[in-house]
Amino acid sequence: MTDSTLDFATLDALRAYHPAWRLLRSDHAPLITSFLHRVFVAPNVRVMGAADLAEALEDQLYALRQTLGETAFPKSALAYLNDWAAPDKGWLRKFYRPGTDEPQFDLTPATEKAIAWLTQLAERQFVGTESRLLVLFDLLRQMSEGSETDPAKRLAELQRKRDEIDTEIARVMSGDVTLLDDTGLKDRFQQFMRSARELLADFREVESNFRRLDRQVRERIALWDGGKGALLEEIMGAREAIADSDQGRSFRAFWEFLLSSRRQEELSARLDQVLALPAIGALNPDIRLRRVHYDWLEAGEHTQRTVALLSQQLRRFLDDQAWLENRRIMDLLHGIESKALALRSKLPDGPVMEIAESRADIELPLERPLFTPAVKPVIADLSVEAGDDDIDAGALFEQVVVDRALLMRHIRQSLQDRAQTTLRELIERRPLEQGLAELVAYLQLGSETFATAIKEDRPEPIEWSVTLPDGETRIRRARLPRVIFMR
Repeated sequence: MTDSTLDFATLDALRAYHPAWRLLRSDHAPLITSFLHRVFVAPNVRVMGAADLAEALEDQLYALRQTLGETAFPKSALAYLNDWAAPDKGWLRKFYRPGTDEPQFDLTPATEKAIAWLTQLAERQFVGTESRLLVLFDLLRQMSEGSETDPAKRLAELQRKRDEIDTEIARVMSGDVTLLDDTGLKDRFQQFMRSARELLADFREVESNFRRLDRQVRERIALWDGGKGALLEEIMGAREAIADSDQGRSFRAFWEFLLSSRRQEELSARLDQVLALPAIGALNPDIRLRRVHYDWLEAGEHTQRTVALLSQQLRRFLDDQAWLENRRIMDLLHGIESKALALRSKLPDGPVMEIAESRADIELPLERPLFTPAVKPVIADLSVEAGDDDIDAGALFEQVVVDRALLMRHIRQSLQDRAQTTLRELIERRPLEQGLAELVAYLQLGSETFATAIKEDRPEPIEWSVTLPDGETRIRRARLPRVIFMR
């Protein structure tokens, strides 16, 4: 928002209708912000079921009532959650996932903005300005260089950078190494923490913008009066416009950058190096900062799944049956609107229309007839004789049965302290006991139960030992693409 839009009318409208401002004005703002920050923002939780969220809120309400009295916050936890998700509040988003009837809750971008603003009210012992100034200069330099079309100027800028690098190399080789002092380290580290948290908050706004674009497309479908072919052409253009928008391209570039395993390893190594510095340790940084890039990955993956789900729902929305049903519903609504407008000027005496009362068809179990076989079975009078062949029954006891539940527990335990793990790492921690059958079971779990990513360009060797009938042990090897299990 620019300064020119901060007029009285705009601010008065924001004060009345913006969810973030309504949250700050609420009498229960301390309860709402503290609870939502503890449950969603601090642990980077994107979605939570109604039962788990209500249980967590009930615990906090119980603790507050012990301090403030039994009359404090008289409603139930679920009633508060539904109230916060109501359209007149808009602090939580309540929705249902496909295939489940349990409500799910997530923060709205406005709520996260309000929480972020409240966290800045706390007094800071150290306020750094140098790092932000350097970031501003670097951004201006990137925009200036990135928009320069004159090859001569671009070449001159590259030569200047090369001269600076050569000068820096010569100075380091001579033993003159310039180091940041403790103040510079703290300044840059606080800038990094603030930007890292803002990046996590941006994901919810990106996801909300994708949902708004998808809703506009659906409204266009519902109000369409022409043929389906023209509609499909317009819808496909809208989907491409979403992907090619500034936000779509920026998110795709960020996602491709973060998915690089080399970038992840570099981020982990640099975070470990920085957090080990004494000046940074004196700031008591958040322990979750060590895995902040995995939080980015998890938040980005959730946004990716949301966009994919919206596309899938839109395809179903456009199939023939749904198309005809939507057209029929819209025709009925237009008929109701036309009749209502005709009756608005002169209301008739008596009832306007009658609607049949809805009722449920109840069938008692004892009203159903018993099963009657269609054909009477014929039982032949045969005697069973013992065979002469001597068959080894040991093969019946040598069947290979893979315990899939045990493999699932092993994968979940490996993902407790990390956001992702590879198939090779899983097998190194717990070697294969049943050979190829167990390896195939891991791959089935990756496609059916867990979220996985496969890198075709990064093959990995998998090894396991096999005991032959003569007692000799052999090593078997399989070369597979890199399989990554993710939470």
